Amino acid sequence: MAGTIITSLPEAQDYVAHFSSGSYRRIVALTGAGISTESGIPDFRSPGGIWSKRQPVQYQDFLSSEESRLEDWDRRFEMLDFFARARPNAAHMALSRLHQLGYLHTLITQNVDGLHREAGIPEENLIEIHGNSTFATCLSCGARAELEDQKAEVDAGVSPRCGKCGGLLKAAVVSFGQAMPEAELHRAAAAAQNCDLFLVLGSSLVVHPAAQLPVIAVQAGAELVILNGEDTPVDSLASTHIKTPLAQTFVKFGEE
Repeated sequence: MAGTIITSLPEAQDYVAHFSSGSYRRIVALTGAGISTESGIPDFRSPGGIWSKRQPVQYQDFLSSEESRLEDWDRRFEMLDFFARARPNAAHMALSRLHQLGYLHTLITQNVDGLHREAGIPEENLIEIHGNSTFATCLSCGARAELEDQKAEVDAGVSPRCGKCGGLLKAAVVSFGQAMPEAELHRAAAAAQNCDLFLVLGSSLVVHPAAQLPVIAVQAGAELVILNGEDTPVDSLASTHIKTPLAQTFVKFGEE
């Protein structure tokens, strides 16, 4: 049976205020592209997004083709321009506030923009299940490298290599065709099984395995609240579905 649907912004603002009331002691949140669009980052999957204009580079192509590696790097620098201009909005900051209060235990994000880190969510409480596109890692030794430091090589037509071991450097994002990080997925599922409130913010819940997490939470006894402008496949499991813009919904969050 469908729960309450909220489309009024004042009503939505009043509703989200109770997240910090202490009624919930172990909140887990899942965020998707919709939380960052109000920070100026486009939804890359949506019509008109980058992936509709330029087909993503498959992981196996990245490994086997210098041309594909350079194409992927070119896209990463294009995205980095969006990320460099973006700042956490009120919704990002509200989740950080919930963490500071001790109520938000784990934040799981499908986003690769790094805005939750910038908003102050500690790494131990953050699960980036699709990785992070704001820095690179070595595919051989795992060493971190900054994207900006690789631009001269890419501009010269050479895909960057690790300064420590010589392995291929790649943006630390899960590419199409690349295996999802098992440790992060296990952490995310465990968090979903051990919360009393599961929040979905800005995710259409059509990309798996993230889409299964709210189902796991509800099956374990948690309340589910969805904050997303469009319908999702699991709306019937939610007690409340808020359809107002996220940053505006949380703009007064934490005010006395």
